[in-house]
Order: sequence, then C-alpha cells, then structure tokens
Amino acid sequence: MPLPVPVPPEGVDPAWLPPAAFRPLGSRRTLIRGSGPLVDTVHGEVAEACARFGGRVVRDAGPGAAPYDLVLAVTGSGGEEFTCARRDGTTTVTAAGPAGLLYGLFHVVRLGEDAFRAGRAPETHRPAVASRMLDHWDNVAVHPVMGQVERGYAGGSLFWADGRARGDLERVRAYGRLLAACGINAVAVNNVNVHAVEAHLLTDRIGEVAAIADALRPYGVRTHLSVTFAAPVVLGGLPTADPLEEAVRAWWARATRRVYEAIPDFGGYVVKADSEGQPGPFAYGRSHADGANALAAALEPYGGTVHWRAFVYDHRQDWRDRTTDRARAAHDHFTPLDGAFAPNAVLQVKHGPMDFQVREPVSPLIGAMPRTRLAVEVQATQEYTGQQRHVCWLGPMWSEVLRFRPDGRTPVGELARGGLVAVSNAGDDPFWTGHPLAQANLYTFGRLAWQPDAEPRALLDEWIALTHPDAPGRLAAGLHAVLDGSWRTYEKYTAPLGVGFMVQPGHHYGPSVDGYEYSPWGTYHFADRDGVGVDRSRATGTGYAGQYAEPWARLYESPDTCPDELLLFFHHVPYGHVLHSGRTVIQHIYDTHFEGVAEVERARAVWASLAGLMDPARHARAAQRYEEQLRGAREWRDQVNSYFFRKSGVPDRRGRRIY
Repeated sequence: MPLPVPVPPEGVDPAWLPPAAFRPLGSRRTLIRGSGPLVDTVHGEVAEACARFGGRVVRDAGPGAAPYDLVLAVTGSGGEEFTCARRDGTTTVTAAGPAGLLYGLFHVVRLGEDAFRAGRAPETHRPAVASRMLDHWDNVAVHPVMGQVERGYAGGSLFWADGRARGDLERVRAYGRLLAACGINAVAVNNVNVHAVEAHLLTDRIGEVAAIADALRPYGVRTHLSVTFAAPVVLGGLPTADPLEEAVRAWWARATRRVYEAIPDFGGYVVKADSEGQPGPFAYGRSHADGANALAAALEPYGGTVHWRAFVYDHRQDWRDRTTDRARAAHDHFTPLDGAFAPNAVLQVKHGPMDFQVREPVSPLIGAMPRTRLAVEVQATQEYTGQQRHVCWLGPMWSEVLRFRPDGRTPVGELARGGLVAVSNAGDDPFWTGHPLAQANLYTFGRLAWQPDAEPRALLDEWIALTHPDAPGRLAAGLHAVLDGSWRTYEKYTAPLGVGFMVQPGHHYGPSVDGYEYSPWGTYHFADRDGVGVDRSRATGTGYAGQYAEPWARLYESPDTCPDELLLFFHHVPYGHVLHSGRTVIQHIYDTHFEGVAEVERARAVWASLAGLMDPARHARAAQRYEEQLRGAREWRDQVNSYFFRKSGVPDRRGRRIY
C-alpha cells in the first residue's frame, strides 16, 4: 500500500519539495516494482503527485503491461545506489535496494522534465560515504543558558517540547522527507552536551526516541542518540564509568540491548567526552580509544556505530601561556591512538582545528590516522557565520574542505570513511532554518555528503529550481547574485586573513575584537602595536604547522609562502607585511571591511528587486534579515577598522572614515 506523504502544519514552508516540483513526475504513467516500507514510501510520493497532476501509477504489473513513461524497480536486496536511463520513450530507475529506489525517485524530481526528454545513457549514482548525518544540538527541556537548541537560530526543536517528545510528529516525517530528498540518512536527535533530562533518553525514556525514529524511518533516516560517557554513574548507580571495568561494560551492554529492543534499526551513539567540561575516560587514566571501544562493544552485535568526537582541548588555559595552542590539541591527543579504535568506532573530527570559523585550514588530523575511521564534521548552523541572520552560503567553503588533499593525493571527501556530519540548522521555524536562504546550506550539505566532488554552484542550481519551480530566469539569476559570493562577503567584513573569532563571548554574535583575547578558551589574535596573528610555525612558534604532511607543512611554515587567506592563522606579521595580493596587511583589513559592507548593500538591493517573484512571506522574512545583516556588517567594519587603526597608527591610504 502507498504510504501517505506527510502534511506539515499550515504555514510551514515546503522548502525544496513544493508540490509544483513534482509536476513532471505526476503528469505521467509510472510503474513501481518492489516491496517493503521504503517502496511503499516511493509509491505514496508518486500517487500523491499523480492525484495532483493527472498521471497514473501502477504497482508490480506483470509482463505485457502497457508501456510506461517511468519505471521504478528494485532489483536487489540492499544498498543505496541506483541507475537512471531513458530508452524507447521510457525512463527507468533500477535500484540495488529499496533505499536506492527512494533516492532514485528524488533524482527524477531533481531532473524534472529533463528526465523524460530524448535518450539518456545509463548513469549509476552511489553515495561516496555510507553515513550522511545531521547532529541536532537540541535540548529536551529549555536550558537556562543555551535555550531549546544550543546554537540554534531557527526556533525551537523539531523533536522536543515542554520536556518531552512532541506529540504530533507529522512535521518530523516531513523533515525526514526533506532530508531524504538531498541524501541525508542519519540524525542524532539530541544535544552532544548531554544534560540531566537528555541522559534519561538512553534508558527510561527510550520510548520517546523510538517515536521519533518511527517518524523518520519511512524516508530511510536512521536515528542516533547523544549519550553521556558518565551514564553508568548517572543512570546506572555504579560508582565508576571506567571503560575497562567489567561492570561498566556490562551496564552499557544491557542498556544498548534495551535500546535495540525499542528501535531495531537504531544507528548508534554520539559522544562528547573530556571536552569543555563533559566527563570522559581521562578521569580514570584511560585513553579515548578505551572509552570509545567500550561503547562500540555494546553496539557491535546490532550493527551500531559510536561517533566519538575529537573536539578535545584545554579550555582552562592561562592566556599568558603562548606555548599552549588549541589548534594542536586534537592531533596531539588522537594520532598516537591510530589503529586502536574498534571497527565500529568513528572518530568525528571538526573540519578545522579550532571551531567552525569563517576561515580555517583543514584539520591536520584528517589524513593523519589511516587506520581509523574518521567522520568529518561541518556546521550548517551558522554559529560563527551570521547565525542565520546573515546570508552566508557555505557550499564553497565545504567544497574547498572536501577537495583538500592532506597528503597531496587523496581528497578529504575520500578520507572521510566514517561519513560526513553537519550540525543541523533546522528548527520549528515556519521556514525550517530561520532565514529562508539558509535552507540552501542544509540542501547543499546533503548533496555534498552524497557526492563530495560535486560543483557547489550546480547544487545551488538544483536548490533554486526545486524551491522555485515556476520562477522566471530573473529570480534564479538574482538568487545566484546574493548567494554565490556570500561566504566571502561575510569573511570580508568579519575576521580577516584567517585570524578567526573576534566575536562577542558566549553567544558569538557580532564583533568584539578582544572578546576572547584574555579568556581561558585559547583563541587569540595577539594584536599589538607592531603586528597581528598567531605564530604557529615550527621554527619560532607553537609548531602546529609541523602537524601537516608535505607539501602543506612547508607551505604554511613561512609567511612568504602561506596563502594570504590563512596568513594570520599561522603567523604574527607586521601591519606593513605585503600580501601576495600586493596590499599590506593593514590596508587589506581596511579595504575588505569596506568592500564587505558595500557587497551587502548591493545584495540587499538585489533582494528588494525580487519582490513579486516568490512567496511574499518568504521575501519579507529575508528582506527583514537583510536589514539586520547590513547593520551588523557596518558594526563589524567600524569596530574592526577602528581597533586596528588604534593599534597600528597607520591611516587608511584611501582616506575613508575610521572611527
């Protein structure tokens, strides 16, 4: 039987799955072959489209059946790959398993009318990595500091309300549908900073997690759970959480068995340990491999995976101590453990060594642990990139990361054998992501996770065409105009040349050049009257540059060869240092901050010109956010330029006003 398409609440934006996007599919004759729940989902999607646009769908017709425009068929027992072809007037999608058929269906939706034109040679599509995951930093109960969603800029949680799972999970089903349409197949449903209420989801409240899993399952999305390393103490009443104690391992085995009794296709655990105050194996003199392997052993009989986050560093350091370098921490902690992690343990590594800054080098840990499954983590929620009040399409940045070759040969997208993970930017806001244009980040992540070497601009074309299927070409051109360069625009008016941070402490929104300069978190720019930047060279600095393999270690070691965009991350240089661009550092700071504001002004004008070409509520929400972006960009420009003018005493050679 076809599974009905989920109906989100009235007023919720359809994002990249509006009904009109299914018109080419729904106006034709379709045959579906296969069985199982995911095939029922495919059947429901096609049936809904046909009911709306006049087509017809048939299930499992035998030989000699009438010709069809589209045939969707499962030919194997498993797998996510599918092959699409068109021959003799019929478009066919043959899939290795039911999940492949689901992804093949959405591929046809992306192609639109092109799926039914002329001949199409067979093309096989398969995901580059098996796990394409979102981490929701959602709190079950509203946290007094972090609110409902930690680093959430799109309203409350999709999963939790008033301290419990939401009763009506139809919108969660609709969310799973959006995720499947862009290739995401796993979701962790609670915060990695596990508070007291969230801890109980593992045991006496696992039924609430099971209800969410039931809502996501029809679209092939597996549910994962963030757990506290101290669960045997907090929940089990044991005196220790030592991962080598037999009683502790037995407790994890019992708890995990009960999880799988409630959720047979449960994906596994996400763990933040010994990080920013979270408990971990260091308390017992054990390694992170010891800790991860204890949970991996409990999950192994069921095919589950533990995602063990590598975000481990000293967050109580003395700001006077220049020998301690937060950027070094993950590499120092984890490379000695290469080969010690269980096969179903995945080390989850942030793409940069610091904390999702607008510009960072790729973490040297990626590529340095060939005997360990690594997952690469990015941040779709815009914690340091405008918090979904500013337009900042991150596809180009993620693409740069995924194409980077740490060893000079293999790209990050291939080294991420444990999968790709993004911190989600979705909430219960009517537009899902707060800013309507931030939907492009969620869609782009999913598509890059499926195909890391995809061209980001082509993925943006997909998102535009799906989101606005009936729009004139002028709208597509306008959306490209405001999105294509938005990451670099944001970089221009915020932190220059890879220096990072310079944000308001705590909430991280808006400029504060010295916000973390004297804090225990270890994020400094060391600006003085002579220069700015952090010396991370081997010769005279923290030695961080030496954590890279060649050719990168040599490239980053010298300010003469270091790329301009990362110069201040690796080197402390005079304000008069001449960049490869020909500008001095201080003039680059002045120029880019003025340029960034001017680019926001132009983008705001372009957006205003698009009124009438889209849903009025969508246009109005983004127009409102552009006013805030322009105000924020001006504030960033004036504070940063004033700060460095006062430090350096060097005037702007163009004579512009600096306060």
